[in-house]
Amino acid sequence: MGAGHRLWRAPLVVLWVLLGMLLTALLQLLPDRWREPPRQGITRLWMRGLLSLLPLRIRYHGQPTPDTALWVGNHVSWLDIILLGARAPVRFVAKAEVRQWPLLGWLAERAGTVFIHRGQASGASLNQRLGKVMQQGHNLMVFAEGTTTAGDRVRTFHGRLFGCAIEQRLPIQPVALAYRRCEQRDSIAPFIDDDEFSRHLWRLLGASPIDVDVSFLPLIDSHARGRNELARRAHRAVTQALGLADNSSDCQSADSLRAVA
Repeated sequence: MGAGHRLWRAPLVVLWVLLGMLLTALLQLLPDRWREPPRQGITRLWMRGLLSLLPLRIRYHGQPTPDTALWVGNHVSWLDIILLGARAPVRFVAKAEVRQWPLLGWLAERAGTVFIHRGQASGASLNQRLGKVMQQGHNLMVFAEGTTTAGDRVRTFHGRLFGCAIEQRLPIQPVALAYRRCEQRDSIAPFIDDDEFSRHLWRLLGASPIDVDVSFLPLIDSHARGRNELARRAHRAVTQALGLADNSSDCQSADSLRAVA
């Protein structure tokens, strides 16, 4: 059955990626001031098209705020980027190494990802860089665990990554993502440990449909709250939505950990 699925999915995905690359090249011909509005629309349409080619049954719960916000959620797979980017205009924060990954780096860059190097995930310089993106009216998505999980838990949310929302006086939009099969946690969607992107995509293309729930949770006001308190509140909201154990007390020590979203 897996081979039969790949027989039609793989060529269509390749063609869709090539189309996206062509559209990107055409956009580069436009002056900078005219490039951004069509880039956002084309990126969202392209991501929606890609999702239609993948074995995913997607259910969105709730609505993202129409105003600018810092989105914060758990991280399971590279698919998270496509699912969120297809729903609403949003940019992402990721470690610089992602830019070099085959296809995935290209996808992340097309989504307007802000790439940061290790050692830059703290301090005023990072807040200024992320704040500049949000000042331009862009939502910003931070995977505050700093890594992916198998979907069986939500790691500590690193409080330092909430600083830009505090400085810009913008709300936090918690987001919970879950991949399931027959009401159980799915084992194919997670992109973890030393997994390699092409192998992961190959497995995904041969899979039967995966149920995906993307939940946009009530906003958290950042006014007069510290980074760690916001991290605990967001972590609690996400874990409760996923029905998982809450270890948000661990966020007390978040600023002592090295993290890159």
